[in-house]
Amino acid sequence: MPETPETPEMNHAGGGRARTPVTPVGILGTGSYLPSQVVTNEAVGASAGVTDEWIVRKTDIHHRRFAEDDEATSDLAAAAARGALADAGVRVADLSLIIVATSTPDSPQPPTAALVARLLGAPSTAAAFDLNAVCSGFVYALVAAQRMIAEGGGHALVIGADTYSRITDPRDRRTRVLFGDGAGAVVLGPARGGRRLAATRLLTLSEGHDLVSVPAGGSRLGVSAETLERGLHYFAMDGRGVRDIVASKFPETLDAFLDETGVGKEEISHIVPHQGNGVMLGELEKELGFPLARMHTTVREYGNTGAASIPVTLDAAVRRGELRPGEKVLLTAFGGGFSFGYALVEW
Repeated sequence: MPETPETPEMNHAGGGRARTPVTPVGILGTGSYLPSQVVTNEAVGASAGVTDEWIVRKTDIHHRRFAEDDEATSDLAAAAARGALADAGVRVADLSLIIVATSTPDSPQPPTAALVARLLGAPSTAAAFDLNAVCSGFVYALVAAQRMIAEGGGHALVIGADTYSRITDPRDRRTRVLFGDGAGAVVLGPARGGRRLAATRLLTLSEGHDLVSVPAGGSRLGVSAETLERGLHYFAMDGRGVRDIVASKFPETLDAFLDETGVGKEEISHIVPHQGNGVMLGELEKELGFPLARMHTTVREYGNTGAASIPVTLDAAVRRGELRPGEKVLLTAFGGGFSFGYALVEW
């Protein structure tokens, strides 16, 4: 794509220079979908060997939702997408791009986004693909879609969707109690006087690439009787390592992003973070030092929904009427890789 004019206030991806899109892009609508099956701490704790009290003390999670046996990631994603399209007043026929951020696709191939496009009845002119940055995936997809439609025009559907109940080991207390299933979506298009994506920043600290993983099932280690016996097809996480890298790098990289944009912490009204762990979010809120910002959470009710957690939480705030025109909303993500993503929205 051709280089666009520079500006000190706009998008940053990796170490690249600031760029102004040809057309300002905004969030036109939001939507979310949570499966109807409510799963209690007692239910997940029984197989993992922990109690409700232990789970709440360690995570501040009280419930989560699991997809039904006949629900896949594409079903959750399509349901959230329909809500976002209705909220935006945008027809499926008007879409030029569909991105599904997920690390739990329906299958390795084809892309889950193609299935979502089919479920929605999207036109063949709408490009559809998946993006995997684990729990940072939604912000990464948001930036990709913004860049594409800013220069090419049209409307984009950006969805974060995961069904971690399918890939967590029921016996593993480190992962099973944390995760839930869900999907959240936004429609992007020409900014209509508000909800403008003002600045973004993506980065990956690859030294932490092994902190979260699904060891088997790829080209490095295929699925075999041995890997199944060892449980290597399940999601694995070094919880202490994740907490350490988030605690040491999240505040530092977030401050650098705000410095680049020239926005002071006192100007931020709302923070919508990845819902990784409720206790960790509480600790981060105190450390980050935003004097006026409200940190929005859904982790108590839904657990960690992976790439869905930010758009699910954003949609909840929108539905409650908590975001007002002119306020600055900060989306913050961290996930496997180890990836970080930040987006500043001028609501």
